[in-house]
Amino acid sequence: MKIEVLGPGCPKCHNTAQNVKQALKELNLVADVVKVTDIKAMIERGVMMTPGLVIDGKLVCSGKIPTVEQIKGFIQEQRKE
Repeated sequence: MKIEVLGPGCPKCHNTAQNVKQALKELNLVADVVKVTDIKAMIERGVMMTPGLVIDGKLVCSGKIPTVEQIKGFIQEQRKE
């Protein structure tokens, strides 16, 4: 599983990355967590407001900091597909 946190490196992006790590820990999962700071790459993925969260190539959240519980839900939903 690959999880990308898209944003310029602002506090919201850091909080999102921390929430991702916590969600993975609580789910007892391992994933590649990548921070994407390139604006062109963000736009290509459909992110107009940061932070953005992409799981296995699918944009699941944009423009807000998802909670740990929301991220766990996103991960579980992606694992079903």
